[in-house]
Amino acid sequence: LDTCQRLNLSRNTGKWKLTGSPNYYGKSTGKGQRCLLDVVNTDVCKTAHHGSARSSFLPSQTLVEKIPSLQIGSLGRLPNRYSAWNIPITRFFHVSPSFRAAPVPLFWIIIKPAQKLFAIILGRSIRKWWKSLPPNKRELFKESARKNKWKILLSVSSLGVLFIVFYFTHLEETPITGRARLLVFGKEHFRELSQMEYEMWMAEFENKMLPETDARYQVVERVVGHLSESNKDVPQVSEQKWVVHVVEEPGINAFVLPNGQVFVFTGLLDAVSDIHQLSFILGHEIAHAVLEHAAEKASLVHFLDFLSLIVLTMIWAVCPRDSLAIVGQWIQSKLQEFIFDRPYSRTLEAEADKVGLQFAAKACVDVRASSVFWQQMELAETIQGQPKMPEWLSTHPSHENRAEHLDRLIPAALKIRESCNCPSLSGPDPRLIFKLNMQHLLESSKDQQSPNSTKQDLTKPKLDFPHT
Repeated sequence: LDTCQRLNLSRNTGKWKLTGSPNYYGKSTGKGQRCLLDVVNTDVCKTAHHGSARSSFLPSQTLVEKIPSLQIGSLGRLPNRYSAWNIPITRFFHVSPSFRAAPVPLFWIIIKPAQKLFAIILGRSIRKWWKSLPPNKRELFKESARKNKWKILLSVSSLGVLFIVFYFTHLEETPITGRARLLVFGKEHFRELSQMEYEMWMAEFENKMLPETDARYQVVERVVGHLSESNKDVPQVSEQKWVVHVVEEPGINAFVLPNGQVFVFTGLLDAVSDIHQLSFILGHEIAHAVLEHAAEKASLVHFLDFLSLIVLTMIWAVCPRDSLAIVGQWIQSKLQEFIFDRPYSRTLEAEADKVGLQFAAKACVDVRASSVFWQQMELAETIQGQPKMPEWLSTHPSHENRAEHLDRLIPAALKIRESCNCPSLSGPDPRLIFKLNMQHLLESSKDQQSPNSTKQDLTKPKLDFPHT
């Protein structure tokens, strides 16, 4: 039978360290081996074991490479250089850069503005033509429309049926989850276009790429390699070549293009507390590529844009003035954005969280650390005083809701982890440790307040929490 791998990561010296206490992760042992996060030696544990027949995930082959030396941070202590206080953070952790991460066919890029312009001209022409008609001819047209209302209704219904047939004939099942989704663009063609996207990003980050000899690059490469090895039973993972690029950028971000090009910013490496969080995040990014979310989102957006052309034509035909038509067009675009586009993006993010957590579980990652990352992001924004954006205004779930969603998924992920015979998680729950540390932070902050102080300085909080 195949085996599920576990990484052993060392506490040896290295240029880059994820700081923290080894006390917690050193307890993650099973059958004599310290797997996944062993702070004693640097070898990759090669424990063969039998997979559960009840699991829907097949274990994968043993990974024989060694992990570059680094010290693993414990969730019992936030790193002193955690981005909440040292580097700017974005409101949401983006799966890919806004607007440019999902390449779309060049034909649609060119024709999309032309379609809207045509709809505006057509609607405006209909309005002017109607206004130029004498009153008696207007009445004749109204009378003719009343007499042929059933024919008009039949024509409109036929057009609606065509759209429905087109929609259902282009439905496909999402890999792994089996969710039905609209997919208009060909997968291979879409991947070819993603190569153009890749070349664009390589040109932009040309002078910011870390060399392969950098410890940070090697850590990301090993994590991606271990995730792909542990999920070889998924065809979309095993058939793809995953290429890692680590960019010297302070932003907390990472994204994976449809052709398997993985981009990770160093700001993300500074933000995560341990290798578990990094593994989950990269699993989330790989899940987006495996589930073909870029092609799916582009398909839905262009399908809705095509339908909106009819509405846009009617707006410019009915509104008595151009100024009112412009306002109507803006309202229509915002309604489409907030009713369809953004909720759909949040759905894709939730799905990637679910599948990414499964990928991490099969790699014997401590999946409980996944929700802690988003709690840390929430804390970072609170301390920086950033205003909270309502979730319905964003393309991503809020950090708080994302952590809660992951908490609901963690029990199932732990069962997947058990089916791969991963070492038991005998240490304390990192979510509990984070909660206790936050309570300690609040108590310490209150103690540091002077009697005459009316405002607490949270720019440099005390982070050296005692380990629980």
